[in-house]
Amino acid sequence: MTSASPDSATALCTVAALWRYPVKSMLGEALDEAAVTERGLDGDRRLAVLDLATGKVASAKQPRLWRGLLSFRATLAEGPAVRIRRHDDASAWDAGDPAADALLSAALRRSVTLIDTPPVGACLDRARPEQVLRDGEAAEVDADVVAFGSAAPPGTFFDFAPLHLVTTATLARIGALSARGRVEAERFRPNLVLDTGEGPFAEHAWAGREWRVGPELVLRVVASTPRCAVPTLAHGPLPRDPDTLRVPSVHHRVPALPGRPAEPCVGVYAQVLRPGRVRLGDSFTRQLNI
Repeated sequence: MTSASPDSATALCTVAALWRYPVKSMLGEALDEAAVTERGLDGDRRLAVLDLATGKVASAKQPRLWRGLLSFRATLAEGPAVRIRRHDDASAWDAGDPAADALLSAALRRSVTLIDTPPVGACLDRARPEQVLRDGEAAEVDADVVAFGSAAPPGTFFDFAPLHLVTTATLARIGALSARGRVEAERFRPNLVLDTGEGPFAEHAWAGREWRVGPELVLRVVASTPRCAVPTLAHGPLPRDPDTLRVPSVHHRVPALPGRPAEPCVGVYAQVLRPGRVRLGDSFTRQLNI
């Protein structure tokens, strides 16, 4: 990457929200600032739930089995320990406590354990979202087996790349076209929510470009994010919302990667080129290589 002077960057937007999800497919936590490395936002997707019967990683992308994960919230505590609780219960467990595995196994009706490293050949099931939309979250539908992180460092639990970005304009447009009249950013599980003066879905055009966030962090947007069934599911106290998939299916169906068919996309994936800290209010600017 060629360095760029301050005059060679084009101001675009600012960081409006930061989110971290310490356990894959559980509810996360909003932050004011965080360190970001090539492995993503510090503490993000640190752990995952392993289905002991199949050896696959549990993901709410397969709602019939795993939508219950979204009734739990994970936060990063001192140590740094991962704390887990039901969204409506103040009681919490450390992820390393056998009681946490017992709680999750009972709630999910599957024998599970929390892990911090993907098993060799780790994969998950991704239910075909259009079938979930048609038949319901409890239906048995076709699923694709997905390997982890082709654009992420090995040993991580990211589906594709270590960061996910979405703009306030895109969220506002989806909300305006939805029956509820709004949509919550957390449903799409972004790490950075960016406040921009550009129009909705503008981030799709960012792919292949480099971006500076604040004074240190440099990212490369690599692809648009195809949407699974997860945004449609109940997220803790938030109700089901099928329009989170229906709206982009109608209004933003694009090829996420070369050679793939058009599919509903919301937000973009990014890799980290230069680590740094990110804070609420940081500028997000395009790097113009010179």
